[in-house]
This record gives sequence, structure tokens and C-alpha cells, in this order.
Amino acid sequence: MKKILVYFSKGEWGLWMGSVCLILTAFFLFDRASRLTLVASLIGVTSLLFNAKGNPVGQVLMILFSLLYGVISYGFSYYGEMITYLGMTAPMALVALIAWLRHPYRGNRAQVAVGHLQRGEVWLLAGLTAVVTGLFYFILAALGTAGIGFSTLSVTTSFIAVYLTFRRSPYFAVAYAANDVVLIVLWVIAARTDMAYLSVVICFVVFLVNDLYGFISWRRMEKRQRG
Repeated sequence: MKKILVYFSKGEWGLWMGSVCLILTAFFLFDRASRLTLVASLIGVTSLLFNAKGNPVGQVLMILFSLLYGVISYGFSYYGEMITYLGMTAPMALVALIAWLRHPYRGNRAQVAVGHLQRGEVWLLAGLTAVVTGLFYFILAALGTAGIGFSTLSVTTSFIAVYLTFRRSPYFAVAYAANDVVLIVLWVIAARTDMAYLSVVICFVVFLVNDLYGFISWRRMEKRQRG
């Protein structure tokens, strides 16, 4: 316990506790029933804290969050989110976990070595993203997915995020932040039908703040490792 307390900075503990308080407040104000959403939100925000430190534990928690979020999305017919998280984010988080464990920084398995994209790899990513986006659009259309435009955009941002996570690029956090913005819009639409989903909206607002911090943290980590 003492090691955990000193592992995170006071600012990081403040960010985590503030995030947890907002999630709990939103749950008791707008939901009170969907405990699965609450548990998923708490696991998700905790995974972001570990990810910001480059700790593989964050990827383990992301796998668990993806499974729970997939179930939640199914309940509102957001099949794009369900397929994205169960069929792409969770498996890619597992691949990223393996990659992070295989690339520790100077033998320290609690911190991954920061990577970067190779020359020309950006074009490969762009091509793969276009193919995945197009494929998912037709799948989602066939399933009658609610909010198909934003759902498809969520697939795009999610794929970029998981690819950059696997490649250990600091910009994975920026891609996840973009995905958070899309999800905020999606769940605001859902909240117009059921106010309980406002708790999910608050969850992704919290995730957005944490992902932005994650990018800042990784940039600092990159400078330390290469300095």
C-alpha cells in the first residue's frame, strides 16, 4: 500500500479522486440503478491513471472496461460501440499489453519504453483506418445502429487509438481524447431519451480530462527516457 501511495504524485491522486467523486455524484444523481455502468466507469478511470504512467496494469484494466462497456452499449443498441470495444479495443488492449510487457524501460516492467512511428507508418495507419472505417460503416448500417454517423467516427478514433497504444506512441492519448468527444456526443443523444445516461456522459467527460493528462504525462516520460 505504501508503494502505491508514493507511486502516484499528489496531483495524480487528486485527479483520480476528483474523477471518482464526479463519477459517483453523477451515478447517484442521474442513475442509481445501473451498477454495471458505475463499476465500468471506475475501472476505466483507474486504467487511465495507470496508462498515464506507462504501466501495463492500465491495459489489463482497459480489457476489463472494454468488456463491460460492450455490454452497456448493447443495452442501448449502440452496436458500433459494442463491436468496437468487444471486437477491437479489448483484443488490441491485449496485444498492447504484450507489447508493453516486452518493451520495459531499462528492465522496469512498471514503465514501458516510449516508442514512435517509423517513417511511412503514418500512411499505413491512414490506409488501415480507412479500410476499417469503411468496413464497419456497412456492418453498422446492416445492424440498424443508432447514431450511425457518430458510431462510425467512434470506430475511426478508436482504431487509431489502439494502434498508437500498441506502438507505444504518446499520441495514443490524443486519439482516445478525440474518441471521448465522440462518445460524449453519442451518450448525450442517448440521455435525451433516458436521463440515466447522463452518468455515462459525465464518465466520458472525466475520461477526456484524464486522457489529456495522459498525453502530457507521456510527453514528459518521453523526454526523461530520451534525455
